[in-house]
This record gives sequence, C-alpha cells and structure tokens, in this order.
Amino acid sequence: MQNILSSRLLSKNLKIKIYRIIILPVVFYGCETWSLTLREEHRLRVFENRVLRKIFGPRRDGVTREWGKLHNEELNDLYCLPSTVRVIKSRRKRWAGHVARLWERRGVNRVLVGKHEGKRPLERPRRSSEDNIKMDLQVVGCWGLDWIELVEDRDRWWPVVNGAKNLRVP
Repeated sequence: MQNILSSRLLSKNLKIKIYRIIILPVVFYGCETWSLTLREEHRLRVFENRVLRKIFGPRRDGVTREWGKLHNEELNDLYCLPSTVRVIKSRRKRWAGHVARLWERRGVNRVLVGKHEGKRPLERPRRSSEDNIKMDLQVVGCWGLDWIELVEDRDRWWPVVNGAKNLRVP
C-alpha cells in the first residue's frame, strides 16, 4: 500500500478514501475489546501520522523553498476526521453500552462487569474493560457517575459515546 499512497498519479482525496475503506477497517478489527496502554496509543498515533505523511507528501517552505516533513498539527488540519485513538475509544464505549444493557447472566456481560475470582498476580494486572470505560468517561467529563446507570438511559449515553470522537487528543 505504500506505493499506492505515495503515488503522484492518484489524488489526495482518492488516497484518503483508500485509507478509510481498506486500511482503517483492518486497524479497527476487534478494537471494542482492546485494553490500550499509553504505549499502544502512541504507536497507533505514529502509524496514523506515517500513513498521512505518505498521503499528503512533503511540504515546501514558502520562504526558504526547501522541502520538509509535515508536522503533526499540520496533518491534523489537513485530515479533519477523528484520530484512530478517538475512534477506538468511542467504539469501545458503544460496545460496552450494548453489553451492559444485555441480560445479566449472559457471558459477555459477566466478563465486562463481573468481578474476578481467585488470587491476584504479584505484578500489576492489566486494566479491566470496566477500568478502561471509567477512564474514558473521565476524559469526556463524566466524573463520579455510575456508568451502568448512564448506559440505561440511551439519550444521555449517546452524546457521551459520540463526544469521545470530538476531543482533541495530543
């Protein structure tokens, strides 16, 4: 795909459509259940910026007439859609809302909301799905709310899910 995205024969709009239709679905496959660490979020941002730099190509400085790489802020201005990390967090919230509204004895609901039995390992455990949702809700500005009760009211839940896409992520 690198040759296609860096080709001068295709327009930038067509390259963006190829990126959105072919590459992003592969990246987002199963993202609703991911427990992203900060390192993984950073790697996703780096990947997205590399692909966008291939699409938009180098920029030419107006004063010195030299070619250089586009900075991240310039890429964000040129590519106006939400970043991959924001889309993943939004999809994760949407999936969690769907699962939380399921019947309590369903296996998926017990995995999302249930408490783990047994001894905890010595090292720090990975964040659970519920921890990820609580952290995502804090970023949106829903501190201290019981997210299960918030899920039950879809009119209040959907703005929270869609609000994750509109945040500026550094």
